[in-house]
Amino acid sequence: MGLWEDVERIAASAAGLVEDGEQVEGVVPAQAEPDERTYLCAFVRDQERTWLVLDDESAEVTSRDVVRRTASIIALCELAEERAGGGDLQDLREQLVALRLTERPEGIEEAEEAALELERTIGSPPRLAEPAYLDRVGAAARRLELALGPSAGSPFAEAMKQGSAAVDELVRDVETHYRSTLD
Repeated sequence: MGLWEDVERIAASAAGLVEDGEQVEGVVPAQAEPDERTYLCAFVRDQERTWLVLDDESAEVTSRDVVRRTASIIALCELAEERAGGGDLQDLREQLVALRLTERPEGIEEAEEAALELERTIGSPPRLAEPAYLDRVGAAARRLELALGPSAGSPFAEAMKQGSAAVDELVRDVETHYRSTLD
């Protein structure tokens, strides 16, 4: 069974848990640890969001540590997707094409190739939020940075550091608005 089918299966399980006036807003798969596949489910009613983590067997997760790991790796992966390549890969790729056509600077093909590789690495949903995905996005972002020219440090790494508050905020929100009691 593929990831898409797994997400659909978990979404159907989550739909069975909705209360009156509530709906499942989203399901994000994660694997913060090897052999620990979890799914962060968002429920919404009257613009109020609650959260629940289900395991691969559709059972509710009540371990605070597992819930934190799940929310954290998902937030980190989403942050990486948003910040890689300056935040708008399509726009960057268009700018690189225009630059190649008008000025033809040395190394522009490398930069275009690196931007395309980063876009492919990020991929399209559903994606499994896991440390290996973060590593792949980070490596592809660094290749793009190097192709664009030398700089003091990595803008992507700096953006990830600056985004740590957003990661912490999601983890707090998930814990605060969790649908079950956490151990």
